[in-house]
Amino acid sequence: MNIRNDKRILAKYRELLRLGERDLDKKEFRMLKEAVNLALDACEGMPEKLGDLAIFHALGVAAIVTGEIGLGVSSIISALLFDFHIEGKISREEMEKIMDVQIIQIIEGVAKISCIDTQKSDNQGENLRNLLLTLSSDIRVILIKLADSLYVMRNLHKLERTEQLRISAETFYIYAPLAHRMGLYNIKSELEDLHLKYTNSKVYHEIVEKLQETRASREKFIDGFISPLRMKLEENNFEFEIKGRTKNVHSVWSKMNRKNVDFEEVYDLFAIRIVLKSEPGNEKSDCWKVYSLVTDYYQPNPNRLRDWISVPKSNGYESLHTTVVVPGGKWVEVQIRTERMNEIAEKGLAAHWKYKGGSDRAELESWLNRVREMLENPEPDAGDIIDDFRQSIYNKEIFVFTPKGDLKKFSAGSTVLDFAFDVHSQVGMSCKGAKVNGKNVPIRHQLANGDKVEIITSRNQRPRQDWLQYVKTSKAKSRIRQALQEARLADADNGREILRRRFRNWKVEFEDTNIHKLLQHYKLKTATDLYYMVATEKIDLMKIKDLLQEKEPAGTYVKSTEIGDGAVEKIVSSAVKQDDYLVIDKSLDKVDYKLAKCCNPIYGDEIFGFVTVSSGISIHRVSCPNAAQLISRYGYRVVKAQWAVTGSEIYLPATIRMTGVDDIGILSKISDTISKDLRVNMRSVSIDSTDGMFEGTITLFVKDTSHLDVLIKRLAKIKGVLSVSRMEI
Repeated sequence: MNIRNDKRILAKYRELLRLGERDLDKKEFRMLKEAVNLALDACEGMPEKLGDLAIFHALGVAAIVTGEIGLGVSSIISALLFDFHIEGKISREEMEKIMDVQIIQIIEGVAKISCIDTQKSDNQGENLRNLLLTLSSDIRVILIKLADSLYVMRNLHKLERTEQLRISAETFYIYAPLAHRMGLYNIKSELEDLHLKYTNSKVYHEIVEKLQETRASREKFIDGFISPLRMKLEENNFEFEIKGRTKNVHSVWSKMNRKNVDFEEVYDLFAIRIVLKSEPGNEKSDCWKVYSLVTDYYQPNPNRLRDWISVPKSNGYESLHTTVVVPGGKWVEVQIRTERMNEIAEKGLAAHWKYKGGSDRAELESWLNRVREMLENPEPDAGDIIDDFRQSIYNKEIFVFTPKGDLKKFSAGSTVLDFAFDVHSQVGMSCKGAKVNGKNVPIRHQLANGDKVEIITSRNQRPRQDWLQYVKTSKAKSRIRQALQEARLADADNGREILRRRFRNWKVEFEDTNIHKLLQHYKLKTATDLYYMVATEKIDLMKIKDLLQEKEPAGTYVKSTEIGDGAVEKIVSSAVKQDDYLVIDKSLDKVDYKLAKCCNPIYGDEIFGFVTVSSGISIHRVSCPNAAQLISRYGYRVVKAQWAVTGSEIYLPATIRMTGVDDIGILSKISDTISKDLRVNMRSVSIDSTDGMFEGTITLFVKDTSHLDVLIKRLAKIKGVLSVSRMEI
């Protein structure tokens, strides 16, 4: 079949042209057409992607790039061709005939980060480093990669379950935070929702159904709330659009978990957004005028005013937020912004380019500099890099002042030490305290909004290990780790010489075999660790002598199982008895396992195994709060696991959370329902009572998820019980 005659491809191509035609001149249109022809030629004989011709993937990503991110022809062409370039179907020479070098560099940048094999690699920190380093060349590389990630997530149902989990974890842990940092809130929200859909589908569909059920009453309330505001704005001759915006599913679920409440108790399911048509010079004053009109009609909560117009967020987000109360006591968030601010909020960096010269570009460059500083450490720890990166994105911001009155932004919870390292690395290294608002404070003192900070230094000060507990920012952590590593290596060199001299005195060969024996005995990873412990006198040298001169112990068998590029050592003996209710990857069938306490999986839960360094395999639920972190950071240590079909009943612990009215005998009713009516054994009960209400947790033994569901439904019917749910953590 000639794919050029495929009507579906023609329809997708026309859709792409419609999305991009508003910005394309004749030359760009001709270049785009040539790029599509190049892609069609390359598609012949290429493997399918997501169950269809590769051209559909390319056109789909290109449509997101222009339609949802708002990028121009260079990015559209790059999105069309990078996959074919990866597969070797399109050469650089072919591309040079129809496009300029800048587009080719973008294509090669996207190809480079797309070639990172996150499934096999054991160093996700290095993967993220490679990805982020592309930020310094052309930010569009990351934006196209985000579009590709969104397209894959939208089509994830076409892939096998293992791939769904791996891609969902990677997306949630890396690409959703990137979308957030780039100001692409719509894409960030959709990526988070899709992650929840594939890792905790039951919760996802329950929230979707409840949002649908409450939609009519919510829309009626919004219309009633908006009506008087609309009249006031029209009376004051504002051109505007006003509407209600419902929270995304993942945000609702996060709030339910964070606040430990049910869906019905999440009060801020939506926000009212007022978008003004305003002249550039009047934007700030117009927003404050509208704020005045809103608060004239509705009572505001002064503690909930958020002014991101005077001082925008680090990603350029500008908006005025307030929370007001309506008759009856319901709180409603109102967001006030202009069309320009709204476009930046929805399309992030792409809109920054449209509105040139604003402070948002300076903020972006400042953030990029911080990212580069975070990556300067030549030997990053995978977990540290990813965690620091996510933390630097998601933390709320505070604003503090230098002695000269310059404004600096930091993550909430940042300390004097963070401030010192932000001034200069050497200032941070020698910081011994500060004057905050004229008062002397220690290095660990947490800064607050509006603080004026003056750093105090000492030439005798040196970074210590505990400093890592006192800092929040990636720059400070990176500099401290680097200094500690340099000091550690210096100590290790000294320790190596000490050990070499002692070996010579003991007439023992200073060779790899003896060093390896010591590493095994002390359970150390590298010789550097051993030398460092010798130098710091954490190992007794006489014990080393005794160990090297004793005979080899018998009867111990050490099996080393290779997982990816790393080796996990496990002691295996015939005394280890495997339970018969789990099936784990055959290559690890003799390794002991345990059920993870963080999520308490039970029969019927979708599960996976995680190879720990010293405790065998830990079994987690796919919906475990730690799952995304484990799969994304340590994918090479994840193994398949499933419940075995067994004739015997297996009872495993599960924890439920209950709230209700603290009536006389309520605990007895709950206990009777569990132990007498349902004949379920309880492991522990913890109930707290305050102001006539109770809240508590019960851990009990159940056969499977169906058994737990029946139990929850029965308990929910008890008079006085308001909510019953399984604990996620």
